[in-house]
Amino acid sequence: MRPIADIRIGILTIREKWEKYLNAETSSITESYLAKKFPIVQSDDNILINGSVCPTPEMVEIIKGLNKNETLSTDDYIIAMRVGDDIFGESEVLDPNSTNQGIKFDKEHIKLNYTYDIFAFNADAIQQDFDLITKGRKSGKLSKTNNVIDEENIFVEEGSVIEYATLNASNGPIYIGKYAEVMENSVIRGPFAMCEHAIVKLAAKIYGATTIGPWSKVGGEVTNCVIFGYSNKAHDGFMGNSVIAEWCNLGSDTNTSNLKNTYEPVRLWNYPEKSFKDTGLTFCGLIMGDHSKCGINTMFNTGTVVGINCNIFGAGFQRNYIPSFRWGGSTGRATNYKIEKAIQVAEIVYGRRGLDFDDVEQNILKAVFDLTISNSAY
Repeated sequence: MRPIADIRIGILTIREKWEKYLNAETSSITESYLAKKFPIVQSDDNILINGSVCPTPEMVEIIKGLNKNETLSTDDYIIAMRVGDDIFGESEVLDPNSTNQGIKFDKEHIKLNYTYDIFAFNADAIQQDFDLITKGRKSGKLSKTNNVIDEENIFVEEGSVIEYATLNASNGPIYIGKYAEVMENSVIRGPFAMCEHAIVKLAAKIYGATTIGPWSKVGGEVTNCVIFGYSNKAHDGFMGNSVIAEWCNLGSDTNTSNLKNTYEPVRLWNYPEKSFKDTGLTFCGLIMGDHSKCGINTMFNTGTVVGINCNIFGAGFQRNYIPSFRWGGSTGRATNYKIEKAIQVAEIVYGRRGLDFDDVEQNILKAVFDLTISNSAY
């Protein structure tokens, strides 16, 4: 549903990180069905950046100094390259052999290779974004009703509301975005990031490293999760080591297992290979695509992947791979979610936020629907 650069990790999306470091707008070379919403903008001098790589200050300075047709790369992949108006095709751009001129980069940095990397690297990403966003700025004041530990590691933006909450930043920073609200008796441990207009519901228990994206609502118990934005887990229930994309809703008392009873490494559905692959992780919960929703008391097993625009309900544990556009669940026969109904629901959901689910958005959803039906592995 988006270029990789628009994945949120830490406080910002990868694109937002690069734009803040470079003080410039960016565009994307992406899949054809996304190109209208995310069009490429090119000139006679272009810097192409690997959208799965998060910037560091040292990396950015090297990229700014790249010469024409020069690359910055590791031994395994290109981070960035400077080209003219003859922009290469996508496969050539990422081919380490596409140029003979290059600078090697061997410093630590974050690169997303798998969906679970989003929560696995989230602690470091929160710290890096916190340093970037708050540098040279002064935090807003916290109300004296709050119980605060290591307040110097807490940054509160204007318009936020936090009363009678416990904020513990001794293990990592806590960032509260503009017009966000933390309701009474909530307990939050850093590293933690809360974006603009997000809400933490009454008496929530949130462990780091967790990110709550813009306009999202979160309640219950949460640990090491990333919610992109416009999604809700507003009620009681546990969610751990999970990634929730945009426009999702988890019903009351939804629970996700993040640890196998055998303590074995978690296997997760791999889309390119169309099979389950060992993640090497002991803790791994739910990966949920955009527009998916589940009913009350839904139970997700350890290492579950849910595709785009699913409507999941039913007793018992759900299957640990649910392809996009499925309607139903563990009991009874699951069917395909009709695209007309999917669009109708999305229009209502967007309207609740004052947004328009226009033809561009509809065409993206239709394209993913067509890809799903033609490549279903259910």
